[in-house]
Amino acid sequence: MALFDIVIHGGRIIDGTGNPWFYGDVALKDGQIASIGKIGPEAGTRAISAKGLVVSPGYIDMHTHSDQPLVADGNAESKVRQGVTLDIIGESQTVAPLAGAILEEYRAEHRQRHGIEIDWKTFTGYFDKVIKGGISINVASGVSPQQVKRVVCGFEERPATAVEQEKMNRLVAQAMEEGALGLTAAWHAKGPENTEEVVEMAKVAKRYGGYYGVHVGSEGYDMMEELAKMLRVARGSGIPVHVYHLKMRAKANWGRIRQVIAQLEEARREGLEITANQYPYTAMQHPWRRLFPRWVQDGPVGETISQFKSAAFRQRVIDDHEFKQYVDEHGGWEGIVAARLDSERLKKFEGMTIAEIAKIREQDPTSACFDLIFEEGVFIHGVHHTMNEEDVKSVMRVPWVSIGSDGSALNQKFPGKPHPRSFGTNPRVLGKYSRDENVLTLEDAVRKMTSLPAQVLGLKDRGLLREGFWGDVVLFDPDTVADTATYDNPKQYPKGIPYVLVNGQVVIDNGQHTGARPGKAVYGPGRVA
Repeated sequence: MALFDIVIHGGRIIDGTGNPWFYGDVALKDGQIASIGKIGPEAGTRAISAKGLVVSPGYIDMHTHSDQPLVADGNAESKVRQGVTLDIIGESQTVAPLAGAILEEYRAEHRQRHGIEIDWKTFTGYFDKVIKGGISINVASGVSPQQVKRVVCGFEERPATAVEQEKMNRLVAQAMEEGALGLTAAWHAKGPENTEEVVEMAKVAKRYGGYYGVHVGSEGYDMMEELAKMLRVARGSGIPVHVYHLKMRAKANWGRIRQVIAQLEEARREGLEITANQYPYTAMQHPWRRLFPRWVQDGPVGETISQFKSAAFRQRVIDDHEFKQYVDEHGGWEGIVAARLDSERLKKFEGMTIAEIAKIREQDPTSACFDLIFEEGVFIHGVHHTMNEEDVKSVMRVPWVSIGSDGSALNQKFPGKPHPRSFGTNPRVLGKYSRDENVLTLEDAVRKMTSLPAQVLGLKDRGLLREGFWGDVVLFDPDTVADTATYDNPKQYPKGIPYVLVNGQVVIDNGQHTGARPGKAVYGPGRVA
């Protein structure tokens, strides 16, 4: 009788610590790693040969937008085929709390974008729904402080009253008790307008063992001011801080990322617990909403889109200095791409830059941008070419920077031309940056995807190949692993990753998705069962 469910034998083990690889076998039983060492294949009900392959822990994607895609399609193909076994969701918009105008806007957006109905209002409701439907990877979430504030205060950007602050703090506490990992924020330029409100919410999250994950702001001309506000939250609350997609936008700022790294290194010497993540690309992706002044970004989408037809509204936008700054930080009209267009009349422009579309339509780029948003009826999702390859490498060499895609768990039927990071982030690091360009060792590349994010998140049973840990395991070919997704053809799965196991079950088997959905909700330390 076999001792184990699965034995993975004959491979080179990279255990996630950053230590050198070694030959060994890995046995799994009841969803967990039962033994590591010299184990005969006959000891398993199933034996998987890892000859010529590397065996590593499953990858933890530190920053994703897979919340609704996992409801729409639990197979999570673009992620699990990369070796990702845990997605961390939540940023400016999180699956909870949902109430009032926020709930209605959230419902409308995801009905249009993903074709799903939102029938929950809490983290418990979301996790119950996604697990009931079945998912092929694990999922965990943070709670957005700006969403919490909008639930309490509405869309008007103003300081919260003492009573409102207490309500916000209670909502954060509720989220942490329902399993949120911490606060996860995305600020627009210059960072939060009322930093002390964030400090108070961070104090609550810290009491539950949480962290503060933060997209600091425009990541461009105002970066140092944004970092100062982030550090104010760290000092004022004592919470660990994790910076999302560390980078520097706008060509005029290329090279300044070294100043940012130096600032964060100084904060770490001070004793502040600062880490970060990055995605290995020179383009970013988010809706065109971020091109506009903050007063546009902060308004309800349903009321804002119709204004793009108004000459007075357009002139107010153009006259606001933030508009020119943000367009520049997004790569200019030559760098801003329409990644998805659902209108049949506009579909032909998908994948083109605003400059290219404007030329075809015989318009100036600003007018073309305004018209496209009004005609599409939503803020168009864009890919923005604005960063520098040398800056990407500089960030990747920093030991406290992990890997996070800022992408989503998609399939090849997903509309439009999404950023290739949803399909290629992890194999791109293993192939291009480790094997081909020697930016970091293979062992360190794996560490940045496994034990480092697990440490940041406070996970005690994932991120390493260790007996008693959950059986999240990846087998990849170090000689051939590579991303194949491009900006022109992004919906392509990677190569060189023949096997992926999630919680001890084989999800990718000899390169094919088995249909298995063994994923679990991973909860923060403050959860009250």
